[in-house]
Amino acid sequence: MNRKRLKSLGLVVALLPVPLLWCVLFSMGGLNRARDWSMDLRFWLRGELEAPVKVVYVDIDSKAIDAKEIGGWPWSRHYFATVARTLIEEAGVKVVGIDIVLSDSGVAEIADLEKLIAGNREFGRYLHSDQPVVLAASFSGNQFRDVNGNLYRRELPRLSDGLPPIDQIEGPEVPNFMVGHRAPPYAPGGVGLIDTDFGGTRRVPLWAPTNVRTYFHLSIEILRRYWDVGDFGVKVNGDVLEFVSEDGQLLHSVPMLDGQMLEVNWFSKWNSSAQNPRISFADVYAYAHLLTSGDEVSEASAREFFAQDDFKDAIVLIGPVDPLLQDLAPTPLDPEPVPKVGVHGNVIKTIASGIYLQRLPPWQIYSIVFGLTIVVSVMSSWGGGSSGLARLLAILLMLGYLYLSIHWFIDNHLVLPMVTPVGSALSTTLLAVGWQAMREQKAKGRIKGMFGTYLAPMVVESMVESGRDPELGGHDAEITAYFSDIQSFSAFSEVLTSSQLGELLNEYLTACTDIIQAEGGTLDKYIGDAVVAMFGAPVDLENHAYKACLTSQLVQVRLDELRQKWISEGDKWPALVHQMRTRIGLNTGDCMIGNMGSRTRFNYTMMGDNVNLAARMESGAKSWGSFNMVTEATRDACEKHGGDRIVFRPLGRIIVKGRSKPVPIFDIVGLRENLSADTFKCIDLFQQGMAHYYRRDWAGAAERFQQSATLEPVQPGRDLGVKSTPSLVYRGIVAEMERNPPPADWDGVYVMTEK
Repeated sequence: MNRKRLKSLGLVVALLPVPLLWCVLFSMGGLNRARDWSMDLRFWLRGELEAPVKVVYVDIDSKAIDAKEIGGWPWSRHYFATVARTLIEEAGVKVVGIDIVLSDSGVAEIADLEKLIAGNREFGRYLHSDQPVVLAASFSGNQFRDVNGNLYRRELPRLSDGLPPIDQIEGPEVPNFMVGHRAPPYAPGGVGLIDTDFGGTRRVPLWAPTNVRTYFHLSIEILRRYWDVGDFGVKVNGDVLEFVSEDGQLLHSVPMLDGQMLEVNWFSKWNSSAQNPRISFADVYAYAHLLTSGDEVSEASAREFFAQDDFKDAIVLIGPVDPLLQDLAPTPLDPEPVPKVGVHGNVIKTIASGIYLQRLPPWQIYSIVFGLTIVVSVMSSWGGGSSGLARLLAILLMLGYLYLSIHWFIDNHLVLPMVTPVGSALSTTLLAVGWQAMREQKAKGRIKGMFGTYLAPMVVESMVESGRDPELGGHDAEITAYFSDIQSFSAFSEVLTSSQLGELLNEYLTACTDIIQAEGGTLDKYIGDAVVAMFGAPVDLENHAYKACLTSQLVQVRLDELRQKWISEGDKWPALVHQMRTRIGLNTGDCMIGNMGSRTRFNYTMMGDNVNLAARMESGAKSWGSFNMVTEATRDACEKHGGDRIVFRPLGRIIVKGRSKPVPIFDIVGLRENLSADTFKCIDLFQQGMAHYYRRDWAGAAERFQQSATLEPVQPGRDLGVKSTPSLVYRGIVAEMERNPPPADWDGVYVMTEK
């Protein structure tokens, strides 16, 4: 693992307080709203479930409230008695639940007490016979005064908040009926809580301890009667509520959160006609009244109404749906508020089906948060060449986890944490990537400030990308070394002032450097007028030899343009400047590349025998009348990657000073697209001359070299600064061979005596 990746990993470790903060927010309920949103999304994607029991809703709606035969609200208990009795005895309903606390404590003074008492007695007598009717009780946070005038507040006792002593827990508001002017009120026994957790629709308390007795939820009391479980057949056993038969057999167990709460598994939307058949209370009462009307047609119509299959063995919930009764709230499947009586229906379906929402224990949630955060943030801030793939995998991992969270909820009703781990992973990743970007920018600025003035920009970028500070040392790599030098530059300082010399050099060196770097080369150094560069390091270039050869020709073209510019400037420059020529030498091979120097001052450079050979190509070019001389290794590598665009001609084999083996050398004539037909004829004649030369046919060689000399692309006397050409050089060598023939074992190799 490289240093940059280790730094990324260390940064992620330093940011571990971020997922810790998310876990704290989760445990303290700070993410509840976002958590609820993610649950709503899962319910919406899952859709509706088939109900395990029939639940029919009898609506206390505006139609019922406005019905003349019933009268204004609050109603006489007579209407509840009539509807409940008829649904059970005539329609075959198994249990009726009423989602309104039927208490006379708030009866208005203008109420008809005689009518009220009569209705209460009727309903009381019916309930006293142990009918399958469950009335509502509620804590609902209201205040009341006892017989002594002391003010008390009813609040749902939550086990998660810690319970006070049992004798201090006031009971809920329960139904009580005034049955006489002086008689004590009647309190029916079949009641169940209609409270929800903080008034919402997601969780309900299945039971609550009080100083009177233990109260169970309305849905529990309804199912107890639906399953014919005895009065003492519902028990709390730790985090499980159990339905037990009279002989002690476990019939059904309900898991609870915090030992008290049930998370509702919503089966359908409120307006789902297939899942939630609904009938107005007014219609049920009207048909119930028709059963005793004495009219055969009306009674037959009523019997047909109560014979419909929706009622048979069903559970009926009577509850308020009119908005004026203010018992509405949104649900996971209903973003707009709907009647809360639907909560009890879905609790009943949840328990009857046994399909409970499963949640992980806190330690598993925290493990997922830290695990996903670490993996995603490490992959997102991963450095090196595989960083792009790592970031893609991080995105796929996040999407995969979200898919898994939804898929497992739909198939297994398992609630994997979504908001906390995803939020933690994203925020930690953003911080890590942002911190890393700032750190890299700071490092880049520091390195550029230290080295940008004397290192090539690509070298600086390479240092930044590597994530390492510059240090001493190097490595072997194949490159093409580039050396150039101005012809007879020592004479320039004799005819130019220092300011002129500086201006001239700056313009020339800028042109050379721009071309080198534009073609992917790296400037090594300037040595006076000499330019030293490398192709293939520190940025890898597969075609470095071709790029170096191309650069040499572009530099020569640019120098032609500069000469014309200097000439056009009149007397500003002496004639010597108008004749400026540069010689370039190239060689390709393995070299030592790296930072060389002292620990306080060093330079990114190249070293080795192949570098020295490139320098010999530049200095030796003068002896061969060439301005661009390269080795065979450079020629071969160039043609491999650049085809025949660069035109070479062989200049023979030489042994440079300091080496013992001969080196084939070549002259770069130019770019193929820029050469004339005479130039190609010149090359052909020159190669014929070389063939005669190696055969010791001095006369034949001299003739060919004489012919090629007249076709050379540059000519002494015609072109400024040109003093010789390869054809002229070899014509002179052949003349010397004629005067002093070589020994019998001569192999055509020319030994250089100068650098």
